[in-house]
Amino acid sequence: MTARRYDRDAGHGRRETRSVRTLTVTGLGLSFPNVTQAAKIHRHRTDLKTGKITRQTVYAITDLTAREASPQAIGQLNRAQWGIEAVHHVEDTTFGEDASKIRTGHGPENMATLRSFAISTLRATGHHSIAAGLREVSYTPFTRPLDLIGLP
Repeated sequence: MTARRYDRDAGHGRRETRSVRTLTVTGLGLSFPNVTQAAKIHRHRTDLKTGKITRQTVYAITDLTAREASPQAIGQLNRAQWGIEAVHHVEDTTFGEDASKIRTGHGPENMATLRSFAISTLRATGHHSIAAGLREVSYTPFTRPLDLIGLP
């Protein structure tokens, strides 16, 4: 059984069309024992300022049935993953998370929690650029961070 879904969006200076095609693949003797569906996700983007067109195709497999995950749901899951990647990008480029030397005990989890807390606090106080927000907070390091979280 195959199914399709098309979505069109405009925002962030671009126009984007996404198509998701799914195929039920049970009983085909594939090397993936629990695979139930395969999906092809195609993105077509046009930069509204430059007119540059980019196309990207991504393939995915899942153990969810067609009833559990329609093409629309698979497309939403795929887009949600980009949101996670965007957060990781901020953590890595602004805080150098991937280069961190903290590797033992609870250190990595504690630092990840502190980074996430800093990002969410800066976003909640209106900072769109985390790097710019950190610079602003660093100008008065003994009072400004406490002001952000409401401590005297």
